[in-house]
Amino acid sequence: MSSLKIGWVGMGRMGYPMAERLVDAGFDTYVWNRTRSKAEPLAAKGATLVDTPRDLAGVDILGTMVSTGKDVEQVYFGENGVLSGDGTPKIFLDCSSISSEQSADIRTRLAERGAELIASPVSGNGKCVKSGKLSAVASGPKAAFDKVEPVISAIAANGASYVGEGELARFCKIAHNVFLGVVTQNLAEITVLAEKAGVPRAAFLDFMNNSVMGSIFTRYKTNAFVNLDWTTTFTPELLRKDLDLGLGAARNLGVPMPVTAATREALQAHFGAATLKEDPDAYLQKDFSALLETVALAAGLELKSEDTPYPTGLELPQAAE
Repeated sequence: MSSLKIGWVGMGRMGYPMAERLVDAGFDTYVWNRTRSKAEPLAAKGATLVDTPRDLAGVDILGTMVSTGKDVEQVYFGENGVLSGDGTPKIFLDCSSISSEQSADIRTRLAERGAELIASPVSGNGKCVKSGKLSAVASGPKAAFDKVEPVISAIAANGASYVGEGELARFCKIAHNVFLGVVTQNLAEITVLAEKAGVPRAAFLDFMNNSVMGSIFTRYKTNAFVNLDWTTTFTPELLRKDLDLGLGAARNLGVPMPVTAATREALQAHFGAATLKEDPDAYLQKDFSALLETVALAAGLELKSEDTPYPTGLELPQAAE
């Protein structure tokens, strides 16, 4: 069992199973979440729940998995934030997806308190975490990364790809999520194209998954596309945020990204299509794979579930009897 004291903030779809893996790995884990009830099951597994982020100031490593850069800043520097008192964790490990500019500013502010930041955004969803298939990328001081690497490896079974100093990991994650958006939009388009020609979605996507163009991601999303299962793993709003971050970085670095720009506009159409739903706000909280419905709407195609379960590739292994 590690002697490191780990603090953790964030009990969302990703944050909870990530913290759970830390507890299961034997780390002495201290947890805060705005909604305490979401963290309580971890207490039963051995985690210690605290009342405010400020109560995490004495840990060795402070991990965060929250939605936005604003949330990261609030946890670190806000009223009753981790740094609102005199204590300072030695290393901050942020797994959130935020802009490189905001990350650099946070890094500077942490350095003023004698702390180091490892930016380590992750790729996957809650099921990826539980099945041990989450991946991570990391940047920051190499010595600090070496210290925190066992923590990342507990969360992401394959460890982290260390890409260098500063905010380089942020660029990698933004680029990753841009690709996520482009692939999902085009996968929706070609699936609708095949269906309108008369090919069942399950048959078409099975062909794609077994081709050189198939991937862990296309296989995982096939069940959603086939059965219109929009159980949330990642929302359209978060995808839109990441596409905007990618396009902003492209403008700053002088990189033309016309395919990304077109995908961003296609995604915006999904927000417009949501207004046709009975509860638009609730619909936009569903999974971003519901983009398939927007593409089908534009094609004049009414989608129906094919009621054909398809293995995601992320199923948890069955315990031996």
